[in-house]
Amino acid sequence: MPKTTKVKKKVTKAKAKVTKPKTKTVAKTKVAAKAPIKISKTYVPKDTEKYMCEKHMVFFRMRLTEWKKDLVKANNEALYYGSMDDNNISADVIDQASSYTDKNVEMKAINRQIKLISEIDKALARIREGIYGYCLDTAEPIGLKRLIARPVAKYTIAAQEKHEKNEKVHADD
Repeated sequence: MPKTTKVKKKVTKAKAKVTKPKTKTVAKTKVAAKAPIKISKTYVPKDTEKYMCEKHMVFFRMRLTEWKKDLVKANNEALYYGSMDDNNISADVIDQASSYTDKNVEMKAINRQIKLISEIDKALARIREGIYGYCLDTAEPIGLKRLIARPVAKYTIAAQEKHEKNEKVHADD
């Protein structure tokens, strides 16, 4: 029986040629995207700069986010270590009362910090909207000194005093 050799035939597939349509394409106008402004860690807004310029907004955004991060971390640690103290229940009634009072004070502090975190979130939202640094009542500039001292401030000093006076009047009712 004679040996036969198999010959493999090469099969070539025709490649599809991609062509671009010959229709006119509308030239898109590219808007130059602004590069994010970078500021140093030691930057402090100055009165000589335009009020609430990009540098100011970046400064306050960084400051608020850092403050929020610190508060969340502190709250988490307080809750974690506070839950560990539950295992140390004393038979002494006075020790139990003292422990209860300490926990109550600690929880009030955590609640205050949670409210502050909420205020920080609102301030960050005002930065995104572009209205940060202006009074919500009068739309006047709040002022750099006030914002540096209290970054979550939403009113000028006069408007804040008016709000506090109204709260005091309504609290007396």
